[in-house]
Amino acid sequence: MISLTSPVRTRAHDWPAGVKLAALCGATLALFFIDSLAAHLAILAGVLALYALPGRAFLRGGLAALRMLWPFVLVVALYHLIDGSAAEGAVIVLRLVSAVALANLVTMTTRLTDMIAVIHWLCTPLRALGVSTRPLEIAIALVIRLTPVLLVKGRELNDAWLARSPRRATWRIILPFTLLALDDADHISDALRARGGLVSTEEN
Repeated sequence: MISLTSPVRTRAHDWPAGVKLAALCGATLALFFIDSLAAHLAILAGVLALYALPGRAFLRGGLAALRMLWPFVLVVALYHLIDGSAAEGAVIVLRLVSAVALANLVTMTTRLTDMIAVIHWLCTPLRALGVSTRPLEIAIALVIRLTPVLLVKGRELNDAWLARSPRRATWRIILPFTLLALDDADHISDALRARGGLVSTEEN
């Protein structure tokens, strides 16, 4: 697994994780109350400016992480073009890109352990009721860490296919990709069991 925190230090790295996550929730919610295309263009420009402030390396890393959005952007854009609602589709696309870009910005400037600490604090009422929150905390950590890993492996499978065939891979890499994901899940399961499983030290 890899760390998604950017090695390029910014001022935001020192901000409390809870404050950043709360601001992210508020900003994402606000995006859904804005229907102006011009406003969404300005918001996206502002988000890109935030990526550019720490320097080129940080900007490149952030934009590279956003490349995964292009299939969703393409599907939404094509649907609204066919439906005759291009302006509405543009707003949806801009809202999607801005929301994911803000979330990625928080991820790049926040350690995973700090995020889990916030989730652990938010789940305090559940623990007071006797509900174990350890599986939830581990699941969120694994999703954050492993999603980019699986995306990289998917691209590598596609590149391997293109190196051996003039045809596009399309559905043909679904089976090997699924097997890779299951193999990773098996290794992670073994690693978790070797470290005591999902039972927290507080429950012991």
